[in-house]
Amino acid sequence: MKTLLIKNAKIVNEGHIFEGDVLIENEFIVEIGANISPKSSDCKIINAEGNYLIPGAIDDQVHFREPGLTHKGDIASESKAAIAGGITSFIEQPNTVPNAVTQELLEQKYDIAAQTSYANYSFMMGATNNNLEEVLKTNPKNVAGIKIFLGSSTGNMLVDNEEVLEKIFSSTKMLIAVHCEDETTIKNNLEKYKEEYGETIPMDVHHLIRSEEACFISSSKAVALAKKTGARLHVFHVSTAKETELFSNNIPLEEKQITAEVCIHHLWFTNDDYAKKGTFIKWNPAIKTKADKAALWKALLDNRIDVIATDHAPHTLEEKKNTYLNAPSGGPLVQHAVVAMFQAHHEGKISVEKIVEKMAHNPAKIFKIDRRGFIKVGYYADLVIINTGMPWRVNKDNILYKCGWSPFEDYTFTSRITHTFVNGELVYHNSKSKDILVGKRLEFNR
Repeated sequence: MKTLLIKNAKIVNEGHIFEGDVLIENEFIVEIGANISPKSSDCKIINAEGNYLIPGAIDDQVHFREPGLTHKGDIASESKAAIAGGITSFIEQPNTVPNAVTQELLEQKYDIAAQTSYANYSFMMGATNNNLEEVLKTNPKNVAGIKIFLGSSTGNMLVDNEEVLEKIFSSTKMLIAVHCEDETTIKNNLEKYKEEYGETIPMDVHHLIRSEEACFISSSKAVALAKKTGARLHVFHVSTAKETELFSNNIPLEEKQITAEVCIHHLWFTNDDYAKKGTFIKWNPAIKTKADKAALWKALLDNRIDVIATDHAPHTLEEKKNTYLNAPSGGPLVQHAVVAMFQAHHEGKISVEKIVEKMAHNPAKIFKIDRRGFIKVGYYADLVIINTGMPWRVNKDNILYKCGWSPFEDYTFTSRITHTFVNGELVYHNSKSKDILVGKRLEFNR
């Protein structure tokens, strides 16, 4: 039996921080307490030295680009970056090539991950205007949920047939995750700015093209449809103050039928940053105003927004260096998401307990993930040690994304992830990933 003992940690779990030790046997946590003694002579001991020990983050929205777009990233490269960033489980989206819109194509992605993923994994089943029969075959026990693009974003999966939408919402009890932007509004806005600027539209109008109105029209329709049908709805990457009004904080998370997510970039950047960062912070939905950012933080802290995720979506440097109309939307974030939130903690914006709630506990609850997202006896040992006083600067030499760049380049973070454990294995330590593949397919208690 393989045993591992983490000593002298500041353990963060379910709203509490306490000094203690964690004993791991094989894949699982078997004991949590003070002054735990090794149970055998071959037990490996790691001294956390008073650093934080948190559950590994669960990123409920990533695009790892495999199959079909592997010049941008692949499951191996991006999952390795994820564990370096303290993300031990990810849920990947279906707009790869081909789109994961049949059960066979979906399972092909699981097969790839079983051979190449450093982190635990699940993949969303994609919905289209004409694949309801395939959607309804999805197994709720081993697939995270159904993904619907209500704005076409970076794929050809726009679902704009209202009759089809209502059938999907009313026919499945699985979680439905949605990308919400109104396509008609975006097209009209784009034409307006093309008339003004021609082919040289400036980056700083991106948030006016993919506008607050475009987001709210779509999000409000999705919420209304979920209320009408009783569907279990999860709204991805909320980006505007107006949208936050759609969500409730007056019932426990476990009882919510409609939940919401915010992404790192919408909490970090504003439209003022377009002048410096340009297309490197071009995302869909767009980064909005300072007022929107402030409202997102408020909604996150008062529990109208339930989850922090990345929407990690790498593109090559060459692709991102294009003009506004030709540069794709999306950027890489999994390696820097957790430390970015700890930076916000250093700035007094959020507690460590709340970071863990939004990045580990709540994704596990919302998706009903089996035995992950908490530091509990009997749970998988997906754990991260963070030193909050070990500054480091993001540069080309330490970026692990296949695309080789980060929107955080040249930024100095105060906190550093020193250890990451996946299923009881130390997979990342002292800025080095170990070439061991212990990631497992996530299972769900449904």
